[in-house]
Amino acid sequence: MVMGSTAVPLVVLARKKKVVHRTATADDKKLQFSLKKLGVNNISGIEEVNMFTNQGTVIHFNNPKVQASLAANTFTITGHAETKQLTEMLPGILNQLGADSLTSLRRLAEALPKQAADGKAPIATVEEEDDDVPDLVENFDEASKDEAN
Repeated sequence: MVMGSTAVPLVVLARKKKVVHRTATADDKKLQFSLKKLGVNNISGIEEVNMFTNQGTVIHFNNPKVQASLAANTFTITGHAETKQLTEMLPGILNQLGADSLTSLRRLAEALPKQAADGKAPIATVEEEDDDVPDLVENFDEASKDEAN
């Protein structure tokens, strides 16, 4: 044993990093605070918002909360979003389609007969559609003239 030596044992403890779990409400509060600083205003009366993607899908918001700040060129859309195919939304969104979306729709319409030929998508033939519509067997103009006489 050595006298006079004062050896102190070193103990190194691993420190754990404290993990902070953020809730969605905390994030929403931060977002609302940031939007308030931008000076956004609520826009009322918006029934639906549709965002058209390049892949031919539509991000659809039904009864969203819409806010805008024209000075900051910022718009926010909050609410429940659904991703739908463009064909699911037809014909109700035809008046909302821009030139790019109309081109996508045209390409989609051209692709349907090709898929039907490959057996991927069933498509109704003209004969099947005619089963529901009766054939016209008489001329109504002549019948109305006969009734008038």
